[in-house]
Amino acid sequence: MATVGKVIKCKAAVAWEANKPLVIEEIEVDVPHANEIRIKIIATGLCHTDLYHLFEGKHKDGFPVVLGHEGAGIVESVGPGVTEFQPGDKVIPLFVSQCGECRFCQSPKTNQCLEGWSSGGHETMSSLETRFTCRGQKVLQFTGTSTFSQYTVVNQIAVAKIDPSAPLDTVCLLGCGVCTGFGAAVNTAKVEPGSTCAVFGLGAVGLAAVMGCHSAGAKRIIAVDLNPDKFEKAKVFGATDFVNPNDHSEPISQVLSKMTNGGVDFSLECVGNVGVMRNALESCVQGWGVSVVVGWTDLHDVATRPIQLIGGRTWKGSYFGGFKGKHDVPQMVKAYLDKKVKLDEFITHRMPLESVNDAIDLMKNGKCIRTILSLE
Repeated sequence: MATVGKVIKCKAAVAWEANKPLVIEEIEVDVPHANEIRIKIIATGLCHTDLYHLFEGKHKDGFPVVLGHEGAGIVESVGPGVTEFQPGDKVIPLFVSQCGECRFCQSPKTNQCLEGWSSGGHETMSSLETRFTCRGQKVLQFTGTSTFSQYTVVNQIAVAKIDPSAPLDTVCLLGCGVCTGFGAAVNTAKVEPGSTCAVFGLGAVGLAAVMGCHSAGAKRIIAVDLNPDKFEKAKVFGATDFVNPNDHSEPISQVLSKMTNGGVDFSLECVGNVGVMRNALESCVQGWGVSVVVGWTDLHDVATRPIQLIGGRTWKGSYFGGFKGKHDVPQMVKAYLDKKVKLDEFITHRMPLESVNDAIDLMKNGKCIRTILSLE
């Protein structure tokens, strides 16, 4: 490609500061350094974690930044030391690295990795090292990926090579939301055949969790959300019941307990709200109930009474659905191509990158499940 070895000028949506609309800018994208890959992003989803950083986390050192972490694209060029990838490969950049060598990567118990942006940047959601500049200043790369840019540079330990036949404007969803929810059910909760489950929050992550519960053979899947319009969509993914907490005067945990003869076997919190996390835990049956925290937040402490845990419930968290990205994301792409998991059904809107602020408004107002932004 004519751009190999040169700084690329391209379009990106820059968040200059918190609580402000993104600005479409021309940015400079440096050449890939050692062990890095420069990727031409074709499409990206908008995830609630992007909004969390912009409107809730708002860390002063986390701006300016190019958001986006649910993208897919094509390798444009590679830096020294890269042998696994070559120009033209279809790839999904990953916000969860997999170096393959650290104690976490060596363990089957976790998908976390000691390398990559998250080793020291959870508050800012970025590494201080970046390959982006704009208007003469450094611009951070959100979660090491920054898919709201036509080009990005990512370390090879955070890139998954996928089937060349995969449609990038659909499988990009596997870069975050769908893997996060689906894996939380099948990998973290380990939902069992014939079990009863409750999923709190019916955004893309929650619907993917419903799909995971269904795939694992759950007999009853109770979808919990304040928006009754979402139930028809939840049924597509396997939900059997719908509960709106606003329709009841008693706590939702008591409602679910009465519906299920003492509580559900598995619950998944897919909102990112500490109050909902407690409700999800207390909706589980004592003795063996498992509740998984899936929604992203780091603003408040989470609490419950000790007896809830002493009584035998298990409370655990899930990060990217427990998937080891470089290894497992290509398998999820294959599962989609083999029609074993749904992706198209999550997509409610498609827009050009220039309409990113409209997409943000849709998500803030609960008017979409997933919006796909085209960067071509």
